Amino acid sequence: MRVALVNPRWDYTGSIYFGCRAPHLPLEFGYTRALLQQQNHDVLLIDAHASSMTHSDAAQAVADFGAQMTVIATAPTYLFWRCAPPELRVPMQFISELDHRGGRTVAVGPHGSVTPAATLRKLQADLVVLGECEDAVVELAADPERHIAGTASLSDGSLVLNGQSRATDMTKLPPLFWEDEVIHRHNHHHHRFDREANGPGAEVEASRGCPYRCSFCAKMDYRDAYRRRNLDVVLNEIDGLIVQGVKYVYFIDEIFLPNRPLLEALLHRDIEFGVQTRIDLWSLELLELLGRAGCVSIEAGVESLTEAGRQSLDKKCRMSTEELADRLIAARRHVPFVQANLIAMADDEADLVVEWRQRLQRHGVWANDPVPLYPYPSSPEYRRLFGPPDDFAWERAHAHYLAQFERFSDIQEFQPSPLRDLEEACLHG
Repeated sequence: MRVALVNPRWDYTGSIYFGCRAPHLPLEFGYTRALLQQQNHDVLLIDAHASSMTHSDAAQAVADFGAQMTVIATAPTYLFWRCAPPELRVPMQFISELDHRGGRTVAVGPHGSVTPAATLRKLQADLVVLGECEDAVVELAADPERHIAGTASLSDGSLVLNGQSRATDMTKLPPLFWEDEVIHRHNHHHHRFDREANGPGAEVEASRGCPYRCSFCAKMDYRDAYRRRNLDVVLNEIDGLIVQGVKYVYFIDEIFLPNRPLLEALLHRDIEFGVQTRIDLWSLELLELLGRAGCVSIEAGVESLTEAGRQSLDKKCRMSTEELADRLIAARRHVPFVQANLIAMADDEADLVVEWRQRLQRHGVWANDPVPLYPYPSSPEYRRLFGPPDDFAWERAHAHYLAQFERFSDIQEFQPSPLRDLEEACLHG
């Protein structure tokens, strides 16, 4: 089968989107392409965001390829499935531009995983994948007529569900190899602030999922259970990137847990890297090893500055607020950039936040201005507020968020637009 995999050109105007707006490697499509090619399918991977292709140009490329199935992402790479743009404006625009010229249309991402019927109707797609997409797309290509587990479609306007959300067997994912031109134009070093990029960057996945179930984390319907990739495969992938000139990799793992064999292997490789993790899981000895292995950026989730606040978020934190500060400061002795992430919590008094941030900053640790909490439909917080997600879950979460806060994160739009306005503007022009 001829299969097109499309990461569209993302536009965040008016969005509440929290994530980085630079292009990142579409890892889910990298894996999917490799698995499809192992089965002798013809594959076209279009990263319109990285190559600055318009929707029209990308759609024409799919049509010229003669795709029998077109797979479209609803979030800008796996790195941001947990904080995806809530609106489906961009994939809607691409599918409209494609205009039935790419065969069967399949949507993959967080939206279809949690609200399949609404996603199918908005996109006018033929199918959505529930959960992680690699194996499902391969099965769809092998037997288009079969009802593949972990997919959903509409029949006479009614939702047809085939099983539950999918989770990929990480041990079967091969090392990813990207074309030289893809790597050479990827100069972004994600979450690196200690210096300017000195060569190409890349994103790599050593594990998927998280053993914790914090109330704010949107992962209940995808990328949930914690799994590691085979160490030799990860190192093979990193070695290939080094040969291509990559100087920095960012581990997109939901939680980069202490992994001594990986860190010891990285000691002997000319590569620097960044991670997102929980600082309470790291001993002083392992933080020293992390720095020697090449880590130059840590993004550590602290969220609340009171033990009661962390308990309300179901953090199951192992340390007190004072111990967290001490461990972050210790990490900074080995890693050039360390950030503590904070969420806007009612119990965290403004003076306490200012004092804590200033203390960390005196020791070279950055603590962000607390970010308003968005109740993503795949988070426990959404279920607590509204119950199980329905077809209007994204609209409900969005309206709640806009009504609750008057100021937003400094990485967001000054005044985000209502979700319905974003999507309707797409439909009408």
